[in-house]
Amino acid sequence: MSYPDIQLFTAATMNGWKPLIFLEEAGAEYELVGVDFSTRAHKAPDFLALNPNGKIPALIDRGNNDFAVFESGAMLWYLAEKYGQFLSADPKTRSEILQWLMLQMGGVGPAMGQAMFFARFAEDAGQASAAATARFTGESRRLFEVLDTRLQGRDWLAGDAYSIADMAMFPWVRCHCWATISIDGLDHLAAWIERLDARPAVARALQLPNPAPKFLARYD
Repeated sequence: MSYPDIQLFTAATMNGWKPLIFLEEAGAEYELVGVDFSTRAHKAPDFLALNPNGKIPALIDRGNNDFAVFESGAMLWYLAEKYGQFLSADPKTRSEILQWLMLQMGGVGPAMGQAMFFARFAEDAGQASAAATARFTGESRRLFEVLDTRLQGRDWLAGDAYSIADMAMFPWVRCHCWATISIDGLDHLAAWIERLDARPAVARALQLPNPAPKFLARYD
């Protein structure tokens, strides 16, 4: 029996959707393995062998001697090179794409992750902090303004085409309501969200490995 090259371990989270969006957009065959957080499957020894950090997503490339890749941004980069899609061969455009990918990994994702924690979970965890909530929601809004400025007069974040930079940024920005971050007045960013939401492959990915949790719905 033959198996697809890519075996993807993921869950319905902002980072977890990134490689799913790529694989659906690329039309690549892959085996999807849903990771159940309630059983702490992501902390089991076999998963830690793929990702020592114990986080989703992770993948195995059977077509490359079972090479394991973790960290969602690194996975997008790896998949783009493997399939020759969504990452320009032009050096300058390629650099632009990677710059915006890194902004998501080092800026938008961390800021929004903390905003979500302090706005939604901190009180239950006994770690409520008005200062922390204001700090991270404010930084997230600032970064959204950077994105909005970037998207003036253009459809995509880098170059002239849809790329892994858009795929990386989208799941986080789409969940702005859950992070209690307004996008009022950011019309270019709102239009970009609409463009991505309208893509059939993106819609399919957001329903995997199971339908998106209600609390992450865009307008919930």
